[in-house]
Amino acid sequence: MVGGSRAVLRPAIALAALALIWGAMLWLGGTGADRAILDALYDAGAPLRYAIAGAITHLGAYPVLVGFTLLGLVALLARGEGRRALLLALLVTSGPLFVELQKNWFGRLRPHDQHLVAVQSYAFPSGHSANSLLIWLSLALLVVEGPRRRWAIAGALVIALAVGLSRPMLGVHWPSDVIGGWALALFWMLFWSRLLGVPLTGAGTQARPAHSSAEGE
Repeated sequence: MVGGSRAVLRPAIALAALALIWGAMLWLGGTGADRAILDALYDAGAPLRYAIAGAITHLGAYPVLVGFTLLGLVALLARGEGRRALLLALLVTSGPLFVELQKNWFGRLRPHDQHLVAVQSYAFPSGHSANSLLIWLSLALLVVEGPRRRWAIAGALVIALAVGLSRPMLGVHWPSDVIGGWALALFWMLFWSRLLGVPLTGAGTQARPAHSSAEGE
């Protein structure tokens, strides 16, 4: 009974913590610390860093993410993991839509007049940051199996971190937009995982019970 209560309580605490982080980033955006970090990262006078940031930021672009998600869906369906495929498809469609709804609802303005890449929407939360963490990490958790899974998770986190940092470097997002996007992505993954009953803690076919007929019982 105690173990069951803990299994319910931990995700609830995690969801509440992520919601609090998201709310703090919404409330504190554009304040002194936010602007100081932005000014330290902004790359208008550093052509090499700007070029690197401009290349990295494409890893959080929706067309790139959709392409890799389609490959992940094919792999899951080929293995007969329909529920994981459903969760992945739901995350890749609903997550970016939820981000855009929030952008239009809150209407936070971008931090700089001189944006180093083209932008067409409001600032909070950062779509590139949210979508890159949501989709790259979902692919690592839901699709990759075996010993490679740890490396896939680490790679997904590195990509999401790099994409997030690239946004203030290009002058198109406050740092709080980025952190808010990351918190939203983790919240969305955990929420739908719990709602659909599809765990994120292990990919692939579940282990065979110890009393299976293959053991002669």
